[in-house]
Amino acid sequence: MTQDEIIEIARQVYGECNWHKSALLRLEVFVKLVEDKEREACVKLCAEDNAQAMDFTYGTLVGGYFAEIIKARGET
Repeated sequence: MTQDEIIEIARQVYGECNWHKSALLRLEVFVKLVEDKEREACVKLCAEDNAQAMDFTYGTLVGGYFAEIIKARGET
């Protein structure tokens, strides 16, 4: 998420205000932690779906494929 997107979301929550650099840095860290947690939950969901497939089906491939794509987003 870009800094502009973070500021826009903060404006929706707090209203119009000028963000000091230190407050903006804390917001960016907060957003990164939320993104990481959400990504972790999505990877887990894909992995669980993948593990539940008892045979080598299309669903198994898709679950593993998306789990890897989601993990890779966090590494960029």
